[in-house]
Amino acid sequence: MAAHKAGLFDLRLVIAVLFAIYGVVLVVVGLGFTDESDLARADGLNINLWSGVGMLVLAALFAAWALLRPVIVPDEPADGDPVEGAQRRG
Repeated sequence: MAAHKAGLFDLRLVIAVLFAIYGVVLVVVGLGFTDESDLARADGLNINLWSGVGMLVLAALFAAWALLRPVIVPDEPADGDPVEGAQRRG
C-alpha cells in the first residue's frame, strides 16, 4: 500500500501561515505605528509588538510540528474497511 504526505492540505500549515501573516502585521504596527499615547493606555507595554512576536513564535511551532510529524495519507483504502470494500466490489 502506497502512502503520501498531506502536504499543503495539512491544517497545521494553514494555521501557521495565518498566524505568521497576522504576527508580521502586528510587529510592523508595534514597531512603526505605536506612539506614546498608545503606550500610556497599555501601561507602557507595546501590546501589538509582543502579540505579534507571540504569534510568530506560535506560527513557527505549528510549522515545525507539521514538518517534523507529517500526516501520512494512504493512497488505497485498508482491506478491512467494510464500506470501502463494498464500494470496490459493487
